[in-house]
Amino acid sequence: MDCIFCKIINKEIPTDFIYEDESVLVFADIKPAAPVHYIVIPREHIQSIIHLQDNHHEIISKLIFAAKTVAEKFKLKGYKLVFNVGREGGQIIDHLHLHLLGGWKKEETRRRP
Repeated sequence: MDCIFCKIINKEIPTDFIYEDESVLVFADIKPAAPVHYIVIPREHIQSIIHLQDNHHEIISKLIFAAKTVAEKFKLKGYKLVFNVGREGGQIIDHLHLHLLGGWKKEETRRRP
């Protein structure tokens, strides 16, 4: 398989994990879109939200709770959790992943007119 996230999971690509358990890994995004930008992935290769099956309810919960744990660890007061789904939804890597974005200053988050 030529999946970059699977290579990270299999330690073929050295990566510093911010969080790790039996089901989920969290690491910094190499092209951050926010002051704090982490990627939360399942160890199981699931291509996208579109490919979820009935037996995947638990992994989605684990991804969200891992993101919450990391946000608490880094004392993020507010953050975004984003799943990009399919190419038309902005998904670049075909391995289910959740973006944890935060770290903005209060004035940076105001909507512009």
